[in-house]
Amino acid sequence: MLGIFDIYFFEALLNGVLLGGVFALLALGLNLVFGVIDVVWICYAELIMLGMYGMYFLYVAYHLPFLLAALVCIAGVGVLGVVLHGTPPINQLLATGGVLFFLQSAATVMFGIDFRNLGIRLPVLEVSGMYISYARLLAFAAALAGMVALYLFLARSYTGAAIRAIAQDRQIMPLMGVDTRRIYVITSLIGGALAGLAACLLVLQYDVQPFVGLTFGPITFLICVLGGLGNMLGGFVAAFLFAEIISVSGLYLDLEWGYVFAFAVFIVLMFARPQGLLARRS
Repeated sequence: MLGIFDIYFFEALLNGVLLGGVFALLALGLNLVFGVIDVVWICYAELIMLGMYGMYFLYVAYHLPFLLAALVCIAGVGVLGVVLHGTPPINQLLATGGVLFFLQSAATVMFGIDFRNLGIRLPVLEVSGMYISYARLLAFAAALAGMVALYLFLARSYTGAAIRAIAQDRQIMPLMGVDTRRIYVITSLIGGALAGLAACLLVLQYDVQPFVGLTFGPITFLICVLGGLGNMLGGFVAAFLFAEIISVSGLYLDLEWGYVFAFAVFIVLMFARPQGLLARRS
């Protein structure tokens, strides 16, 4: 019988932390776009799916080194993010909803429904009797590096300061000489690039198929809503909360029950904190 201080419990907690890093990266790009442009990219998970297919073909079919293939995919999905921008917010919302179904259908027609993977078999690390997936550890480290790089960009650069200012008050910034159209395009580029980075990390853990976005798309939206749409810190906290619930519940029950409990916690917290976990009470 497993006790609360059993080694397997701590292993589940650690795996939850590693999973939370990837969840946080997924939510970061979506929250950044919403916070600045005030648009939810409905097809965000499908951009990741395209990035995963890009990694598969560049690495397996064209034999590019993994890092070079990753850079190409990050840049390519970033450009797709820019393509999604360019119309009024309500039109972007409707368009990205349509793009979701278009990308799923197009991928099904072009690539079929076969499950594909890179064929990379990374080792499993053993630390004090706990087994840690090297792929998940690598994904966590890369996700953390991406989040730190974004934080430094937003905190230390003029463009980053403009992005943060527009996120706080997008109406007044044009009066202060800020080219909002340029900032919107840069934000869309960064949001797409973060989706591309997530694709490069997830392809190490998931097989690629046209509907792989359904695996992590819904949980990403729930994380963003629970953290408060546009609140990147709230999304970060919600990502680790969800990941720990899923990981620990999956230890004692099936993994599917972990997602059930995560959704249940989401519903309860939405009644308690409808504006998000870190929203200020009025």
